[in-house]
Amino acid sequence: QVHLVESGGGLVQAGGSLSLSCAASGSIFGIGAMAWYRQAPGKQRELVAIITRGANTDYADSVKGRFTVSRDNAKNTVYLQMNSLKPEDTAVYYCNADIRGLGVWGQGTQVTVSS
Repeated sequence: QVHLVESGGGLVQAGGSLSLSCAASGSIFGIGAMAWYRQAPGKQRELVAIITRGANTDYADSVKGRFTVSRDNAKNTVYLQMNSLKPEDTAVYYCNADIRGLGVWGQGTQVTVSS
């Protein structure tokens, strides 16, 4: 069984920065791509950023140039550095990992950006 635990959410003013991390534990051999999603109230969950095991990345257009995803394969951890935050970035952020073909989700961490 695999567990993903996110940390680093919180409240920040517009223009500020936050850093999220997500650590995988358990039967974690064969971790592939890792990603961050977010879900705002009343909206569908959307992909924010994704990073392959080889560190290829892709981002949602709304966060390009502001967010950076990275990972440490030795620590089975993925990070999301969020800069120039906007009120519309407010959401619950979820970590997702492809583990031997199965998508595993973390519990989510709240990010709130005040105007």
